[in-house]
Amino acid sequence: MNISKLMKQAQQMQAGMAAKQEELAKQTVEASVGGDKVKVTANCAGDVLSISIDPSIIDPEDAEFLQDLVLECVKKAIDTGKQKAAEEMKKLTGGLGIPGM
Repeated sequence: MNISKLMKQAQQMQAGMAAKQEELAKQTVEASVGGDKVKVTANCAGDVLSISIDPSIIDPEDAEFLQDLVLECVKKAIDTGKQKAAEEMKKLTGGLGIPGM
């Protein structure tokens, strides 16, 4: 086993992973709930970029309903982005199961 070659491969994988993480931060996903009345756009790094709420569901007497919809949609968008990121990283690492990736 050539340790030098192994270290070089590890460095290449690390550089590839850093580039992929940067790329994923630019990719967006969208989630919607409530019959598309609430939409959230997030990136694959887990950042929420925008929230859209159809004015027809804004009821000042029932703010809790809207809060629940927004929270559900934000969680859904972040989960979708994380899943997409995990799939892309798995392709890069060949499914090695590297901790923290």
